Amino acid sequence: MGVGDRMENTGEDLKGKAKEAAGKVTDNERLEAEGKMDQAKADMKNTVEDVKDAFRDDDR
Repeated sequence: MGVGDRMENTGEDLKGKAKEAAGKVTDNERLEAEGKMDQAKADMKNTVEDVKDAFRDDDR
């Protein structure tokens, strides 16, 4: 997996954390939930990429 993918996933995670925090501060449950969803998507993408990396390492 490229460094760019990791940076993109980290950016999505940070965006999610910001949305979640903004939702908590403004008492906006929808925004808070969107933030949590963004974080979950970033985590899922990282997990998929970790599995791909594991298979690539086995091929060497």
